[in-house]
Amino acid sequence: MFDPDYFEKVRGRTLRVAAVVPEEAFETSPLGRGFTFGDILRHLVHIERHMYAENAAGRPSIYAGHDGPRGKAAVLEYVAQVHAEAMSIFRSLSPEAMQQPCTTPGNATMPTWKWLRAMIEHEAHHRGQIYTYLSVLEIPAPPLYGLTSEEVRDRSAR
Repeated sequence: MFDPDYFEKVRGRTLRVAAVVPEEAFETSPLGRGFTFGDILRHLVHIERHMYAENAAGRPSIYAGHDGPRGKAAVLEYVAQVHAEAMSIFRSLSPEAMQQPCTTPGNATMPTWKWLRAMIEHEAHHRGQIYTYLSVLEIPAPPLYGLTSEEVRDRSAR
């Protein structure tokens, strides 16, 4: 099942990683092409609200791309606002509505809860991009769950 409280934690982990992106790097791609850090966050929140939430509510996708405010502070504020809109829709869905089929933009039909679970995988994919971009820029990123790989290794039984 889809748990809105769990998704809030997933988004929180994404935002903790985004918080370490320097302002001067926010609207650039360290690869010289593709999404910028800002693009990734705008894309995540637009897909969440305009595709996943719309489909979960029984409506077609209205995703129009990842345009929007630019700059770290403006984007993070915008992400919070649009995420709150989506969460309001998700929280309004009854357990029965979560079991009902929804139709995706690809014209697949599946239970709503399963479609929203795919949203979490989508979030993890793009969070991974942020981690990779930070690595390319040699900017230390926060550990996902409190310990780095090296700390887990050092604390593990031998």
